[in-house]
Amino acid sequence: MRMPQGATRFARIRDGLEQVRLSPGPTAWTYEFLLFGFKQAWACLFGGLMLALLLGTHFFYPADAPWHRYDFLTCAALAIQAAMLAFRLETPREAIVIGAFHVIGTIMELFKTYAGSWIYPEASVLHIGAVPLFSGFMYAAVGSYIARIWRIFDFKFTRYPSAWATAILACAIYVNFFAHHWLPDIRLFLFGTAVLLFGRTGIWFTPWRQPRRMPLLLGLALVAMFIWFAENIGTFANAWTYPDQRDGWRMVSIAKLGSWYLLMIISFVLVALIHGVRRPDQIR
Repeated sequence: MRMPQGATRFARIRDGLEQVRLSPGPTAWTYEFLLFGFKQAWACLFGGLMLALLLGTHFFYPADAPWHRYDFLTCAALAIQAAMLAFRLETPREAIVIGAFHVIGTIMELFKTYAGSWIYPEASVLHIGAVPLFSGFMYAAVGSYIARIWRIFDFKFTRYPSAWATAILACAIYVNFFAHHWLPDIRLFLFGTAVLLFGRTGIWFTPWRQPRRMPLLLGLALVAMFIWFAENIGTFANAWTYPDQRDGWRMVSIAKLGSWYLLMIISFVLVALIHGVRRPDQIR
């Protein structure tokens, strides 16, 4: 199959792997599973590199370095983004998604650090208020993953709700992240609304030849769980600290999974508005 003009380098590699022909059976199932893992790893490229930077600088960043560690992380994240665009490892549309997530995430960080939900314990020059600029790239990593996996697995949906309904839900979730500091926390209502809207939505993805289906809410829950694991790595690396970690690192509360689940809904809706939703009649 001829690749479209402007295809990313990975798209060409992926196309070659997808052209492999195997007889049905255990060998084909194993190949599909490995190809699924390879695609997932590639979709996580930006987030994986950021986690590697957090851990690497935590253990090895020189105490007498001329740059603060946080400032180095900001510049490194910018360099990674520039390199991914220059080497066509991501598309310009994905870069737009990353930029949008960076802005949304930084606004939330400014409020949450002011409210004392978490702190950034190290010094920096490149910051806004108490928020070092590298922090926005943590949210951008989530947006990067969703945007990339949307394309890599050729997402299509059955029974996807209307765009206006999903946008209202996403806005309500985002507002509640701020408002619950003064008003009653309505996250249980938001969880219920998400089930009503997306409970019958199926996401179709293609690891190899055959499209596979998964309930969308299950997929979001699985990604939220992996983000929670990544958050534990980030706090272990002292990138940020929760109040109960001031006297020493401990695992992030499992209750944070709910927050990440709601954030995943915001993220998914935003990417859907940018990428568009392909309907059942477009499934091959």
